Amino acid sequence: CTYCIVPYTRGKERSRLPENIIKEVEQLVNEGYLEVTLLGQNVNAYGKDFIDRNYTFGNLLEDLAKTNIKRIRYTTSHPRDLDDYTMEVMGKYKNIMPHLHLPVQSGSNEILKRMNRKYTREVYLEKINKLKQYVPSLSLTTDIIVGFPGETEEDFNDTLKLVEEANFEGAYTFIYSPRKGTIAANMKNQIDPKVKKERVQELMNLSRKLQGAYIEKYLNKEVSVIFETIDQDGYIYGHSSNYIKVKAKGTKEDINQIKNVLITSFLDGQANGYIV
Repeated sequence: CTYCIVPYTRGKERSRLPENIIKEVEQLVNEGYLEVTLLGQNVNAYGKDFIDRNYTFGNLLEDLAKTNIKRIRYTTSHPRDLDDYTMEVMGKYKNIMPHLHLPVQSGSNEILKRMNRKYTREVYLEKINKLKQYVPSLSLTTDIIVGFPGETEEDFNDTLKLVEEANFEGAYTFIYSPRKGTIAANMKNQIDPKVKKERVQELMNLSRKLQGAYIEKYLNKEVSVIFETIDQDGYIYGHSSNYIKVKAKGTKEDINQIKNVLITSFLDGQANGYIV
């Protein structure tokens, strides 16, 4: 992407051998771990650098789903490389969590082109609509950059429209800042910092509204949670299968356990409830 410095600092993408990853996950299962997250700058590009085998991210995801790991997540994905096979695998296996973080970055085709993202807003929406057919309970989060060079008011409005159309559960919003050595840093029509701040605030307000509406759908319903931490007041915190942050009263014995929680309220993107 024209704004990204990562390829210059980390070099080309490199894929670990699948047999090593599968072995590591099996070892983690034996040690008592319940959940793994596959991490990569673009996990969907996994396997493209293999010379001697045709093995994609979808293949890896399916092989890991056949192990005894209780939960699998992955991040981050590039919309360009999210293929039908990966979507099919997500819908096929219950231990692949119904949550996807799929950065769109902008809802304007002109800005996406300037970013060199290699997809359009129409392609993005088509992919998530197809994925929701495989995974009806999908929770979708995204990244959005505000104030990219040349972004007009119309471009920004296109982003707001896309956020509503996609109905994101959450959006991580960032103000564009130039990175020395990238193409975007030398582009004309850099956006005034005041305009950037105004736009990102409007986008954050919309994101919070959608997040609240999403969590509200789970009020008085049970969700499955792995609890991860406990505070000094005896409240435990974890994430549901669809990545809602959940708080409940509990003990140290509840940590690293999967519990059903009845959601009773929510505040600032966090659901509150009690273990049932």
